[in-house]
Amino acid sequence: MPSEEELIAERKRKRDELITAGINPYPYKYDRTHKNEDIHTKYQKLNADESTKDSVKIAGRIVSMRRMGKVTFMHILDETHKLQVFVSEENMLEQYRLLKLFDLGDWIGVEGTVFKTKAGELTVNAAHFEMLCKTIRPMPEKWHGLKDKELRYRKRYLDLIMNPTVKETFRKRAIILNEVRNELNERGFTEVETPVLQPLYGGTNAKPFKTFINAFKEDVYLRVAPELYLKRLVVGGFGKVYEVAKNFRNEGADLTHNPEFTMLEFYEAYADYHVMMNTAESMYKRIAKKLFGELKVPKNGRIIDLSGDWPRIPMIDAIKDYAKVDVEKMSDDELKAFVDERGFDHRGQASRGILINAIFEKMVTDKLAGPLWIIDYPKEISPLSKPHRSKDGWVERFECYVDGMELGDGWSEIIDPVDQRNRFESEQQAMRDGDVEAHPLDEDFIEALEYGMPVLGGIGIGIDRLTMFFTDNSSIRDVMLFPFMKPLHKKEECFESPDYDPEAKRSA
Repeated sequence: MPSEEELIAERKRKRDELITAGINPYPYKYDRTHKNEDIHTKYQKLNADESTKDSVKIAGRIVSMRRMGKVTFMHILDETHKLQVFVSEENMLEQYRLLKLFDLGDWIGVEGTVFKTKAGELTVNAAHFEMLCKTIRPMPEKWHGLKDKELRYRKRYLDLIMNPTVKETFRKRAIILNEVRNELNERGFTEVETPVLQPLYGGTNAKPFKTFINAFKEDVYLRVAPELYLKRLVVGGFGKVYEVAKNFRNEGADLTHNPEFTMLEFYEAYADYHVMMNTAESMYKRIAKKLFGELKVPKNGRIIDLSGDWPRIPMIDAIKDYAKVDVEKMSDDELKAFVDERGFDHRGQASRGILINAIFEKMVTDKLAGPLWIIDYPKEISPLSKPHRSKDGWVERFECYVDGMELGDGWSEIIDPVDQRNRFESEQQAMRDGDVEAHPLDEDFIEALEYGMPVLGGIGIGIDRLTMFFTDNSSIRDVMLFPFMKPLHKKEECFESPDYDPEAKRSA
């Protein structure tokens, strides 16, 4: 069997032979008249052995080829479908001989008429064909699908070529984003863009990426959330505002987390957390109707029904129902002993609220088949949430859970600048105690609040996780076209601006 190097050399030889014959293997244009899907739709009612006189021009990548002397059958794949092509020496005489210079993976344009074979397969009877791109590198496997997940993620272009269902996942992702925007636009929201490079990160508890701006000789951060900028816009007079934002968090990577991800955040003046849950629930149902024509979503071998009003369960009740633990009856010491005995991780100080949240995350979340809303969270883990109107020590926060996965996080927003400062200062103590995800104190944001922000509700929804749910995928990498992967080889030194001096800038 020839080595890859030998196969590449042979393809280069064919490329050169085409050029010598006066054929440009990389032309500028091809006037395609039909997509393959159009052919299947228009001519599907042809009888076996029946043909048309209609001339069509199709184009795509050759994915199979069977040469049988003076005739050749091939399948070509475009962005919509696969279609068979029949090429015979009788139809085109001299041009047929050029077919020996075509390989699997090459892009080809074909002009001819449509017929249906005795076996019932729609086929284009080629009267003329053109080379549209001569490939140099052979495909890594036969056309039964690329199986190596590591290779699939690193070389997504090969994954898209060889696994048709992957392309469908990203078509659905585009539909999801469209429906998100349609829902909000119809409700009168305005889409905006806020900075990715920020002098101070904020909007959630997360560890940021840090970089440096040469022009200002200043450290800056990549956005962890757009929240604080969107709220500044509400102070400025936007009543309903949203952003589909690329966020960056310098944390671990697993099945549901990637250092770079896409987040939807939207805020509505004069609304509380119940209004925000209503809007999000309507959005999820709209997406399901668009994708499936109904509110039943296939997930992990079962059907999840999104119809009806979703339950709204306080966190402490969910712990009691699903973990059979009554945290309200436990003292602070009993809570700490319970968490420590089980080795549950928790961030920052071991306060009552933080311990209760640790129990919820470790003993409840994976049991939440949903769809449902968990509401009313401890104050300590929610530095931007408004105090609960009737429960001291709790806040009006909610999270959506479906199939054990969180699909949205929001709250009634703090509008009291004094309360917000106190929350930030508590976060500073957590930071001093070693919590690398604690929220920094943002003086400019507090100043904005001091000018007055109306009653406000807000929510953040991970677009990647939402896509995982609606496409029945269990890994976030399967719904990101280019997930970040650890480099296989040591990188070459990158160009640095001559005025970049990481030590000198600190003393500047």
